[in-house]
Amino acid sequence: MSTHTLSRRDFLRMTGQGLAATMVLAGCRASLPGTSIEETPPTDTPTPPPTVTPAQGPTSGASLEIKIGQMLMIGFRGLEVNDDHLIVRDIRERGLGGVVLFDYDVPGQSLVRNVESPAQVQALVGLLQAASDIPLLVAIDHEGGVLTRLKEEHSFPPTLSHQALGEIDDPAFTREQTAAMAQTLAGLGINLNLAPVVDLNLNPGNPIIARYERSFSADPEAVTRHAIAFIEAHHEQGVRCALKHFPGHGSSTGDTHEGWADVTDTWSRLELEPFANIIEVGRADAIMTAHVFNAKLDADDPATLSRPTITTILREELGYDGVVISDDMQMAAITDHYGFEAAVRKAIEAGVDILAFANNSVYEEDVASRAVALVKRLVEEGSISEARIDASYRRIRRLKNRLTAT
Repeated sequence: MSTHTLSRRDFLRMTGQGLAATMVLAGCRASLPGTSIEETPPTDTPTPPPTVTPAQGPTSGASLEIKIGQMLMIGFRGLEVNDDHLIVRDIRERGLGGVVLFDYDVPGQSLVRNVESPAQVQALVGLLQAASDIPLLVAIDHEGGVLTRLKEEHSFPPTLSHQALGEIDDPAFTREQTAAMAQTLAGLGINLNLAPVVDLNLNPGNPIIARYERSFSADPEAVTRHAIAFIEAHHEQGVRCALKHFPGHGSSTGDTHEGWADVTDTWSRLELEPFANIIEVGRADAIMTAHVFNAKLDADDPATLSRPTITTILREELGYDGVVISDDMQMAAITDHYGFEAAVRKAIEAGVDILAFANNSVYEEDVASRAVALVKRLVEEGSISEARIDASYRRIRRLKNRLTAT
């Protein structure tokens, strides 16, 4: 790997500096404008997108391969797709259940990835959905502030960070601002926001949460209030949300994108409270795991690969039976310590329903086909039961059945 590769952190820092100059709104109550496709037309008439043949066949009685495919969320390159694009083949031939969009390609250090303009993103999402029998989860990180893939330079409206909303501390204002964000997503056809972040702002020096203003507050009750406002605003637009990062990343001193993050001495059960509160009121559509390691919860594995963390705490103790999504399985916290097979097997055994491969730390075109083949082999060998795959498939289909519900 080249030592000159632009890291996620470097890119966030660069874009954040430019955004910060226009985002001095933390003490201001003026509304940010919502944007629909019609409100921000492209300056040039777009070229008609290439066609994608709609997928055929029933959605019930799915094969094992299709059930496994539904358990994957994959990142890909391309502003548009056609029948020959690999992501379309993965959708149609392997039943790929979800995709995740980015504006910047880290491995290629390129500003061209999936986002160019509102009209282009809308067309891209439409083509992806047309290729699938089962509705796709089309996901994006649209937290607000620095952490969004829909930036102003691509004709999307400005947004406020979680921290800015938390400092204003008016859930009604948070709901108003995030309703505009949700309207943007719904207009594009994006149906899953990988947000809100419900990590507590417990470490001001945190390199990946506090540094980028991704936490509403250090107070779990305040985080709960703002997160529920965020979620309800999205539900009104038919967009679902993924809480992150379970069981809490806010006290960490490390960044799991770059390596091992041990929270054994910093994490406390206080960090579970926002998750527990949101689950209790029935607002948790999906929950994303953290790759943090906590020897007090699991002496061997980080949270994403930890059955005591996901099954024992999240499912049994907190009573959550919704979809669990892994954070990016290609982050260094996983890849530096586990091979592909071990990581995938452990995540499924732990209770993860959707394995996310963002393809934006490294780019592996065949990751979906490799994952489907691997999990199928593990089932056939008896290492993972088909009943375990069926449990995830049912949760995923239940979430997808609610995509258009308010």
